[in-house]
Amino acid sequence: MTIEIVHVAVGVIKKNNAIFICKRADEQHQGGLWEFPGGKVEAGESVFVALKRELTEEVGLTIHSSSQLMVIEHDYGDKCVKLDVHVVSNFSGEAHGAEGQPSEWVAISELENYDFPEANAEIIEKIVARYA
Repeated sequence: MTIEIVHVAVGVIKKNNAIFICKRADEQHQGGLWEFPGGKVEAGESVFVALKRELTEEVGLTIHSSSQLMVIEHDYGDKCVKLDVHVVSNFSGEAHGAEGQPSEWVAISELENYDFPEANAEIIEKIVARYA
């Protein structure tokens, strides 16, 4: 049996020295944990197009550009993910939980105090190393 790898476009939305994060709904995979917003890359879609679509839907932003931070593959046992992580600092709009999810701007130095899915540990390390 082969396990499908879910390709996810992840946006590290950065403004000054803060990152915008959202809390996953309890019924979702890795529910109740904080995350960098984003979503599944659909067939035939580029990562940037997926990121643009997902960030409009999830947090009400229009992104103008992004730069790749890293790609991570992680096996949770019940699901494998490929996280295509991009830093987004060129955007318009006011970030908010557009789907009703809790969300907030967090100082980069405080990210380690939030509970994220296991795969996000590497992302946080890289953000802190690069921007803190």
